[in-house]
Amino acid sequence: MVVSVIDSNERFTDAWTNHHRFLLDIAYRLLGSYSDAEDIVQEAYSRLLRTDLDPIEDVRAWLVVVVSRLSLDQLRSARVKRETYIGPWFPEPLLFAEDAATDPADVVTMDESVRFALLVVLERMSPAERVVFVLHDVFEFPFEKIATMVGRTVAACRQLASRARKRVAEEAGSPRFAIDPAEQRRVVDAFIAACADGEIEALLPLLDPSVMGWADTGGALPLVSQPSLGRETVAARVMRFFGAGSGNQLVAHNINGEPSVVAFFDGAVVSVLALSMAGNLISRVYVVSDQRKLAQVKRALEQQ
Repeated sequence: MVVSVIDSNERFTDAWTNHHRFLLDIAYRLLGSYSDAEDIVQEAYSRLLRTDLDPIEDVRAWLVVVVSRLSLDQLRSARVKRETYIGPWFPEPLLFAEDAATDPADVVTMDESVRFALLVVLERMSPAERVVFVLHDVFEFPFEKIATMVGRTVAACRQLASRARKRVAEEAGSPRFAIDPAEQRRVVDAFIAACADGEIEALLPLLDPSVMGWADTGGALPLVSQPSLGRETVAARVMRFFGAGSGNQLVAHNINGEPSVVAFFDGAVVSVLALSMAGNLISRVYVVSDQRKLAQVKRALEQQ
């Protein structure tokens, strides 16, 4: 009996050490919220702790099923809330230094599947579409396993994945968000300089003619949350809220693995501007000013 308890404790410890990061990767992509992802993964491990591990042959697979089902339930319950949300609902941005000396297990792996533009597309999918797409197309789980997680047939899962891919292709084009990081950083630096100088004529050439801009303010400022379309309109709005005289200081940081911008006012983080590019021009400006979604960015900056 003592040996069995020791073995179970060792397996649980191994499960935490070896799979925690992987589960957090899945949960963040499923939910678009780092704080919610942490809670979901914590709940999955709490359930594992209360479960007899002896009959479980593949602990990681068991945890993935739990995380996926919990995430699907949360997405379904959040859908009604988000439909009544004033303005766009954006994912929770993440900030991690590229040159971090350590690679802790409690941070999300940065790759193209967490780029902000893709996460915004995922937010527009149905809960089932999102779970199937993330598990199959991002993490390469077979449809046969996914079907049992979402309670659909294999054929239905294939259809959901196909529909999700079309959504991604329509928004992102091809190749999938492939932008030279050095060129993107150059554009971001030029964007910041134009705003700091209040030079709208310097900002305009950085924007795609059909650029779009939105702000997630937490539903607090409905007028600000309305989308902007076109180079002149977006440039004017950016200058109004982040240009010279606004009191904001813009600093380049990597957001979700891409060069973007963090806005400070009196030394405090007030917004994140996630900039998506196409053809070396800024095609999307996603502003996150909902303070509830900036907790991880603030925490990461405090640690630098």
